[in-house]
Amino acid sequence: MELANQTMVPFYILKGISDVPELQTMIFLLVLLIYLITLGGNMTIFLLICLDNQLHKPMYFFLGNLSLLDMCCTTLTLHKVPLNYISGDNSVSLPACMTQMYLISSIMTDELLLITSMSFDRYVAICNPLHYHMIMNRRLCGLLATICWVLGFIEIIPHIILVLRFTCYTTNVINHFYCDLVPLIKMSCSDTTAIELVILFEGTLLAFFIPLSLTIISYILIIAAILRIHSSTGRRKAFYTCSSHLTVVILLYTTLTCQYLRPTSMDSLGYNKLFSLFNAAAVPMLNPLIYSLKNKDVKAALKRGLKLL
Repeated sequence: MELANQTMVPFYILKGISDVPELQTMIFLLVLLIYLITLGGNMTIFLLICLDNQLHKPMYFFLGNLSLLDMCCTTLTLHKVPLNYISGDNSVSLPACMTQMYLISSIMTDELLLITSMSFDRYVAICNPLHYHMIMNRRLCGLLATICWVLGFIEIIPHIILVLRFTCYTTNVINHFYCDLVPLIKMSCSDTTAIELVILFEGTLLAFFIPLSLTIISYILIIAAILRIHSSTGRRKAFYTCSSHLTVVILLYTTLTCQYLRPTSMDSLGYNKLFSLFNAAAVPMLNPLIYSLKNKDVKAALKRGLKLL
């Protein structure tokens, strides 16, 4: 039941992907299928990297972290869709909503930082190949991964604190399939100036544009190094080593740009849920396919694993 206007809310109601009754069964089956494919693909990549000694390399160490993040992101964003369909209850408590929003936002930030670390790894591999293993040693890889995880979970804390200070909402119905920051801000009748400034500086600048800028700089240097290679075979091989990561970078940043930096005139047309669904479901589902189909080491490890089974 929707609450009266301008009041505190003890719980929220998730509107879901669609509120058309005839589509609920199809949405349930589709989301469940996407979730199982995403979980299976990323779990396969993660286990291969953990168990196959041939994949104990810096690039695959970061890829394993990315697969773990993708599994967490998909689980956190999509788990309420099938659960709500089965239970018929679309409500979510305030603590559960804040926890989900915190974890999802943190993991998305972690992914951007991890993608940046992977760009640095590709830069060292192509621009300084003779010293690659000396630079990208186990200690540095572990340090970079730790920084990505810790910063991601710290960066979102001010957002949650400011949201918890909201004293009233115009409604308790969230037009989304998970608890997202943007819909909650639009629902609030409290002053949102502080959180909008935090999002502008900390979220947009520190968590989005700085990682994007570092990634672009890495690839400018990579492209410059590739163009200096005299043989066409060498250039092709060098580009091949970073093509999978570059595909993921373009896919991820394009989706996030459409989701959070689109014109406000598109807000009322349901684009937020569309891009959120693509970012939460399609991108994590495609990542294992991109890395496995375009990577000889992963395909060879998969064959070895199938032989053992």
